[in-house]
Amino acid sequence: MRLGGFPRLLRREWFLAVSVATSIAFVCYGTRLLDGLDGPLWLTVIFLWLFAVILGSALAVVRHAEHLGHRLGEPYGTLVLTLSITAIEVISITAIMLHGDNNPTLARDTLFAVTMIVLNGMVGLSLLAGGWRHREQQYNLQGANAYLGVVIPLGILALVMPNYTAYPQKTLTFAQEAFLAVICAGLYIAFLALQTRRHRAYFAATEDDDETASVMHGGAARTTFHALFLLAYMIPVVYLAEKLAHPVDYVVETLGKPAALAGLVMAVLVATPEGIGAVRAARGNHMQRSVNIFLGSVLSTIGLTIPAILIISHLTAHPIELGLQHTDLVLFLLTLTVSLVTFSSGHTNVLQGAVHLILFVAYLFYMFQG
Repeated sequence: MRLGGFPRLLRREWFLAVSVATSIAFVCYGTRLLDGLDGPLWLTVIFLWLFAVILGSALAVVRHAEHLGHRLGEPYGTLVLTLSITAIEVISITAIMLHGDNNPTLARDTLFAVTMIVLNGMVGLSLLAGGWRHREQQYNLQGANAYLGVVIPLGILALVMPNYTAYPQKTLTFAQEAFLAVICAGLYIAFLALQTRRHRAYFAATEDDDETASVMHGGAARTTFHALFLLAYMIPVVYLAEKLAHPVDYVVETLGKPAALAGLVMAVLVATPEGIGAVRAARGNHMQRSVNIFLGSVLSTIGLTIPAILIISHLTAHPIELGLQHTDLVLFLLTLTVSLVTFSSGHTNVLQGAVHLILFVAYLFYMFQG
């Protein structure tokens, strides 16, 4: 990809100007803009404005991360994408968690929503789109097993076990939080060592070697360019996520909507960019990259986001509850079970995608009717 001249750069990165202009508008007139949230029309305008800008910035982050990924090859490319989105996720959760009344279930609801969106919505669409176009697709079974071998125990320890270890209180003790943070981060680091060093071939399709060889040549200017713009798009997200907390809190706290709705909003922001990348890869018959994206996304959400949120919760004295309850608990366990069955053969088809999409629809239905 040629960088081209300055006019071409402006045309390609025009959304950065929108993101910066929105940030400046809220810096200068934030109080006035957020004063009229009691009006339904203005509440909708502010929410959609901030949501669209943050989502657009996240999509731009993904675009530059994908360019870096093509230069670095698998699994490093997917790792850059995953870590970038995880950073946005932590920033967004923290902003809403620290704003307004304490919502101890926000982190849990967001983590659960990300899991449902990724393992059901994203996986369903990817398998359906790829299977419809290519009938049956293949991926590296060892890599998928490695992901699930870490995701399942961490998911149970983080979102199921607290129902029993925190009983009768709903929050974990400091020792329990420290233990959970250490094992989540520790297992994720161990997985990275396996993914990037000892067993890198588990996460790379055979054609990736040729692709990597073709994109790694050339100067470092392109890599630096994409890295700088990736950071440039992320900076406004840090500020605007805090502003998005205002309309989200108003809907949940003042209008009395389900608290899980706030988690769903955050999850859509962080999962949509990766979802687009996963579906695009599946349609292009690059199922291994698609598998790396959605399973890597869930793993980083549990392995990195939970330790970060636990540390922030302790430092800011905002207690959080992690144990899933009732319908959510059943859906979570069902999703892990179905995912284990889906990724047990090294082949995917449209039926598997349809099953995951049905589970995602069930999640949305029971959020409001459960």
